[in-house]
Amino acid sequence: MDPLEDVLSLLDATGHVSAAMSAGGRWAVRFPPPAGLKFNAVRRGSCWLEVDDVPDPVHLAEGDCYLLTRPVAFTLASDLNVPAEPAHPLFAAAVDGVARAGDGDEVFLIGGAFSFTGRARALLLDSLPPVLHVPAGTPEAATVRWAVGEIDAELGRRPTGATLVAEHLAMVMLIRILRVHLAHDPDRSSGWLAGLADPTVAAALRAMHARPAHPWTVAELARVAAVSRSTLAARFKDRVGKGPLEYLTEWRIELAADQIRRGGETVATIARAVGYGSESAFSVAFKRTTGLSPRAYRSHLTRAG
Repeated sequence: MDPLEDVLSLLDATGHVSAAMSAGGRWAVRFPPPAGLKFNAVRRGSCWLEVDDVPDPVHLAEGDCYLLTRPVAFTLASDLNVPAEPAHPLFAAAVDGVARAGDGDEVFLIGGAFSFTGRARALLLDSLPPVLHVPAGTPEAATVRWAVGEIDAELGRRPTGATLVAEHLAMVMLIRILRVHLAHDPDRSSGWLAGLADPTVAAALRAMHARPAHPWTVAELARVAAVSRSTLAARFKDRVGKGPLEYLTEWRIELAADQIRRGGETVATIARAVGYGSESAFSVAFKRTTGLSPRAYRSHLTRAG
């Protein structure tokens, strides 16, 4: 199995395309902190992106896109010295799905967001830098530009099923952006995502994700990765921040928690499915990882629902 696919599937990631924005002249728009991942793509013109707690603003050229991974406010502007107006009134007054800022239409952006389950921050978002910028000139950005163009066309023409198609295209865009990041800036990631950029660690990750219930040992994983046991242990700890078996335990618990959320299986059945020989051993591991026993976790979900 592909670890990136596994994690995105577990998070129930969904892409949402919001209104576009047209702007011109001197303008600046202040956006509130996004709940999940926020993206924008510049279809025409150029502007600046300034994100709270990120020291350097990013200049966005035509064809660029970016992904915001933290719940912090940000500003888009022609000039960062222009006083910013709040985004909400502009988007509330959008006409035909397009909000307008400033005076003119030299700049056109398409924006959206990705929503996840509650585990997203620990599993994905915390491992990413606050801003992922994909310049239009990079070869890897071709598919991102294609997806943005298709989203623009779907929302412009509004054929049958346009919103659903645009949301699926947004997911394609997310995966491509993550690939570009892993290929060009792996040192700015942490956790399992950083491990995917290391061929040795990635081989062990893929093996564990393909057979999470298998009784893996470090020696067996090292053979899969074609390195010594000590080399795998050291590289895994350096890239992922924990040992291979510690990661395996946490991934098994994530799979088990997902099964509990979906309902229908007993704790004993779930324990066996994720590689535990006894319900008691599974319960100890589950509580150590989540802070709740499997039954308490299920009860908490029932009360919350």
